[in-house]
Amino acid sequence: MEGLSAILTVKSKGGAMKLKPIALIVSAVAMAACGGVQSRVKNGAVQNTIDQRPDRRAYVEAIGIGASDPSLPTETQRKALARDAAIVKAQYELLSMVKGVELEGGVTVDRALETDSILKARVLETIRGAEILRSEFTSDNGCVVTLRLPKQRLEKLMGVRFQ
Repeated sequence: MEGLSAILTVKSKGGAMKLKPIALIVSAVAMAACGGVQSRVKNGAVQNTIDQRPDRRAYVEAIGIGASDPSLPTETQRKALARDAAIVKAQYELLSMVKGVELEGGVTVDRALETDSILKARVLETIRGAEILRSEFTSDNGCVVTLRLPKQRLEKLMGVRFQ
């Protein structure tokens, strides 16, 4: 290898493509700058203070914290149950956020869901389909899950614009 002036070769269907290390570094920094999911577990425990800002640019995020019955026979069972509980809690948090959105005329999504069963089914389906960004386990087999929904999907579904 010739230090920083080395060129990496990546083979592809159309032949070989040469990449300079500086281009790789720039793209790695750009991807890192897009931000990642914030860790909410440190040293095996849930942090004392959790940043729960739901508005993350193009997404709405929610976290859920779940626990399981410590008497379950295996660690896998305890972790699976804790993760399931955390997902359900995060989905509940997302639903609560969506229900609070105000529609035209001052009506909230919560009120609209009471009268429109089709909208209700779509909203629930969308929330169940939220992306699981991170599942973190604690040393006592608890779990913290971060979910996110694209605002654009919600806007299209409800015919509104988020601010």
